[in-house]
Amino acid sequence: MKKAFAPRYIETGDIEPEHAIEVVCGNCGFDLDESELEAETCSDCGAPLELKQHVAITVTTVPMSGASM
Repeated sequence: MKKAFAPRYIETGDIEPEHAIEVVCGNCGFDLDESELEAETCSDCGAPLELKQHVAITVTTVPMSGASM
């Protein structure tokens, strides 16, 4: 299961960058969907389900306040 999140400003004024989170079986790397996350075993390899998360962050630059381009 892969979920993508767009960049956004949060209440503190900070920027939460664009990022994606992928959840896979820790044993075989099978890409799990939401319904499979509640199971006790992996539907691909049959091993007890231990989740592994991969997080990908897209890095961008933000010009300093008052800087000219």
